[in-house]
Amino acid sequence: MPNALIVGGTGPSGPFLANGLIARGFKVTIFHRGTHEIPEIVPEVEHIHGDPHFRETIESAVGGRTYDVVIATYGRIRFIAEAFAGKTPLFIAIGGVPSYRGFFDPKALFPTGMITPVPEDAPTVATEQEHRFSWLIKNTEDAVLETHPNGVVYRYPYVYGPYQLVPREWCIIRRILDGRRTILLPEAGLSLMTHGYAENLAHAVLLAVDKPKAAAGQIYNCGDEEQLSLRQVVEVICKELNHPLEMISIPDDFGSPARAISIGGSLNHSLMDLYKIKTQLGYRDVVSAVDAIAKTSHWYVEHRPEPGGDIETRLQDPFDYAAEDKLIEILRDAREKARAVAAREVAPIAHPYPHPKEPGLQRDHRNR
Repeated sequence: MPNALIVGGTGPSGPFLANGLIARGFKVTIFHRGTHEIPEIVPEVEHIHGDPHFRETIESAVGGRTYDVVIATYGRIRFIAEAFAGKTPLFIAIGGVPSYRGFFDPKALFPTGMITPVPEDAPTVATEQEHRFSWLIKNTEDAVLETHPNGVVYRYPYVYGPYQLVPREWCIIRRILDGRRTILLPEAGLSLMTHGYAENLAHAVLLAVDKPKAAAGQIYNCGDEEQLSLRQVVEVICKELNHPLEMISIPDDFGSPARAISIGGSLNHSLMDLYKIKTQLGYRDVVSAVDAIAKTSHWYVEHRPEPGGDIETRLQDPFDYAAEDKLIEILRDAREKARAVAAREVAPIAHPYPHPKEPGLQRDHRNR
């Protein structure tokens, strides 16, 4: 029986990876710190408890073990890659889309913001001075493929589903549970950012297990094929929980109460191109975006984060409804004042091409 190791395994995509490997006939081990266990990991999965962030603790935990597949989703992945050099024929690393130039600093590109959609060969952060976190991600990608030339790197987007440490959906769900009737959305919630449901992302990763020759040495964007705007996400959750919210647009320059819901606050599009993974590995969503958001919503209703606890602290959403109501009052007043200034008769939009009623070269009835 082939064996597989997942470094991590108790985060959003971990259970789907473990169960997917078991379904493929693998004996599965997960290597994690052991600070929390989840029921979705079945009893036949072996647990190795240790710290995957340091070379010495990685070596101490895994020793001389070898695996047919290693999937590193957590820890300092470059050290994990080094520890498994020569010990696995297939090393799969989970990185992230922040490696792209412009993800955190849209003004680093001209025109401002990343192109849409972003292909794998788009510019990445090249120096530590440009953006340290993004550079570390890209530097790790390079280290993985240098150590494992047949390895595979996945650039994860924002992951949603159970066990997310910063669940943007909770910003919406808690307001519904608290009986709110309004929600502030930055710039009408119309920006697009690639998200990936945990089950879909795990499916994408496991395609490299199914097609190791095609995936060897590749870097792949991944995420849901279907992408919803923030406004559409709110619509789906409201419908699923049967509680309408009036969505009120707020300009970003004074919209700090709405920034948590947009994960990082950037209003520039960050939509990833999935052409490569779709054509090379045959990726397709296994769960539609609408169904995935619905499932996620019900999970968080049943597993509610502690008010003011770790998750809400990470989200940095103050849930300050008094401040929101004051802003909403200001916005509504400004809207009415703006309407008064802009009020005028607007002529109906006509097709720009002429449509004469009679033959000839004369102008038509709309003087076109």
